[in-house]
Amino acid sequence: MAAAISAALPLTLCALGLAAAPAAQAFEYGPFSLTGFAKVSVGRVSNGCEGCQRDPQAGRHFIWADDIVYGKEYGGLNTDSVQIQPVLGVKFDLPQGFKISGAYSQRLRDGKPDLPGVVYERSLTLQHEYYGTVQIGNFLARGWNRPDFPYASDLGQTAFSDSGAAYGILTKALRYTSRELFVADGNLVLEATYDQGDTNFKRNKPQLFEFWALWARGPLVVEAIAQSAKNGPPAAFAKAPFTGLTPFPERDDGQLNGSSQGMFMLLSKYQIGTAYEVSGGLRFNRWSGSYAVPLTTGAQAQWNNPFNVNWGGFDANGVPNPGYSARSVDLMLGLRKYINPKLVGYTGLTYLGKASTKNPSDRGQNNTALFVSLGARYAVGGGLSVSGSVNAVAYGRKGQAPLSMPAHDAFSNVDSRIANRGNWVSLEANYTF
Repeated sequence: MAAAISAALPLTLCALGLAAAPAAQAFEYGPFSLTGFAKVSVGRVSNGCEGCQRDPQAGRHFIWADDIVYGKEYGGLNTDSVQIQPVLGVKFDLPQGFKISGAYSQRLRDGKPDLPGVVYERSLTLQHEYYGTVQIGNFLARGWNRPDFPYASDLGQTAFSDSGAAYGILTKALRYTSRELFVADGNLVLEATYDQGDTNFKRNKPQLFEFWALWARGPLVVEAIAQSAKNGPPAAFAKAPFTGLTPFPERDDGQLNGSSQGMFMLLSKYQIGTAYEVSGGLRFNRWSGSYAVPLTTGAQAQWNNPFNVNWGGFDANGVPNPGYSARSVDLMLGLRKYINPKLVGYTGLTYLGKASTKNPSDRGQNNTALFVSLGARYAVGGGLSVSGSVNAVAYGRKGQAPLSMPAHDAFSNVDSRIANRGNWVSLEANYTF
């Protein structure tokens, strides 16, 4: 038994990110540390169309976001992005084997906050080898950060990790993570999280529950994540912050009824010798739908966050623009080839499926999307790595994107309303410190 524990432990710790080697060029001073990453990406997309949506600021679930600029040309499109995310940490050892730490982190994309109005992390953590770990504050949900890494992002498959019905950033949360348990000849970690979101909502109180389990034995890792949320901003964007129905609780709380969404996800990876690793993910999404409601009047009227709306229709009680519930299933597969200690080749696939819903109008429920990638990553050293990939997307048909996608051109810059397929090449340089 001791030998089995010893064999499984390094893999489990690696999957948890607890045993990773210190980042290159990390800055430390006493109890303080500064880590993070900086990434530069450039690409070239076929069938791209910049500024083709008539109202570029409108979210995809507004009917006025459907309109395309007439006569706008599309074709080759250059893309570029610069991301920087520093993490300021502090940690102290306490009596009786306890450790306390804090972290503050924000991600900037092209010089601006990646998600306006939201901080990636602002948390306190109390840890004990036997009693487990308690974390409180603002931090990442497992529904996003587990599929993002180590499963999807380094395979070029953020189309899986960043889509679907999960929320990705928790804002007022409490989390408990167990110590490692020995179960079925492997190591098991269990975790439960609660987030109360924007507490200024009194009638439509937000609440989110998330449960995560990771089991590892030898070369096999299996994870399960369940998330159930009520009265967050309706979305199909797994990086979305969990806050409230709108940013204006005092104004909007009494005008809206609640909504809910959730997902269940299975993730797994298996190491084949020292040369190959296969991985996969399966996600079941559900949304309650959200009626479209004008919250102010006038030419510049503000609305709530609608989802899967039958615009111009009425529900059984005569209420206009009803939102309909929907369910969908998404899939991801990946293969890594470890060519040498510095070079890794990879290929990945994501399939976003059709949604089942009773909405009589087409809001993307009948469409699908298939994303594929083929690439390689090289560790230069000193915290620097470079990568390149060729990628393609194929939609089931031209029209509204699948409901799992946050925008019609998400993840590829190929708008499903303009072209049903496209491809792109991407080059990245990533520096961790």
